[in-house]
Amino acid sequence: MPLQPTLFDNAPAFDREGLAAKIRSLSQRNIFIGTSSWRYEGWLGQVYTPERYFTRGRFSKKKFHEESIQEYAETFPIVGGDFSFYSIPEQSFWKKVFAGAPPHLKWNLKVPEDFTTKRFSKQRRYGLRAGLENPTFLDGDAFQGAFLEPLAPYLDRVGAFLIEFGTFSKLSYPEPKSFFDDLNGFLTRLPRDFRYSVEIRNDDFLDAAYFDVLRSNRVAHIFTSWSRMPSLREQLLIEEAFTAPFTVARALLRPGRAYERAVEMFSPYTKVREEYPSARQALRDLIDRASKHEIAAYIHVTTGSKAMPFRPLRE
Repeated sequence: MPLQPTLFDNAPAFDREGLAAKIRSLSQRNIFIGTSSWRYEGWLGQVYTPERYFTRGRFSKKKFHEESIQEYAETFPIVGGDFSFYSIPEQSFWKKVFAGAPPHLKWNLKVPEDFTTKRFSKQRRYGLRAGLENPTFLDGDAFQGAFLEPLAPYLDRVGAFLIEFGTFSKLSYPEPKSFFDDLNGFLTRLPRDFRYSVEIRNDDFLDAAYFDVLRSNRVAHIFTSWSRMPSLREQLLIEEAFTAPFTVARALLRPGRAYERAVEMFSPYTKVREEYPSARQALRDLIDRASKHEIAAYIHVTTGSKAMPFRPLRE
């Protein structure tokens, strides 16, 4: 029986050291590649060494949960902090997170949805807020006080902040200009010492006025592969989309595929289940552009679908 393909390539064994060497070489050119999260048991035997997480001769989920970030950082220089999207962490949480990670690892942290959701959906997790308008949506003062200030001792560990907006309905924004105005009001109030990037999921928002807002605030557009957005390649062809002295990309979903469907198809992320060569090529093109213009690039590759911008085992 032939071996199953590994996480990143169709090779009989996963050459983690080879991958780490290539990613390390890119990071020396300010091209930083990582994943959107890191606690995947499906990566054991590939990115992770199972024996490192054994206690009394058995695999310990608790040990893996608490310590795998150390081994992750042996391969990748950055990691996505999706966890900060769902709640506003307290300072004690940040202290634990950064104490458990190597100092050289950079975090690209999502801004909490408390500041990016205009109206909470009726999902159970929102409790009493379900279906209501969000009073702290794009509130710059609340964002700084609740999110940036507790992070203050660790801001040197952050590569970029990811400001992710879900798809807005016509009820929230009948026309895009109102969103652009609200976004500009938020961005102009932010401290200028950090890198910020914006991810939108309304394709009709990819407008010159949107890019003008980002450029005037030195904020990057996040090139994102998402179900209801143009492909990475199509976005890269928009010259105005390069709005800051750095760039950010997130290879997430194929256009047209729902998130829930992707999880169903790819879990538990033990092997490549689908090739995505066009996304890989788009990321290569982004790396080439960033290198040519001597700007930093932060690239996050999701799990399950092979969109790594190079083949680490056979080049």
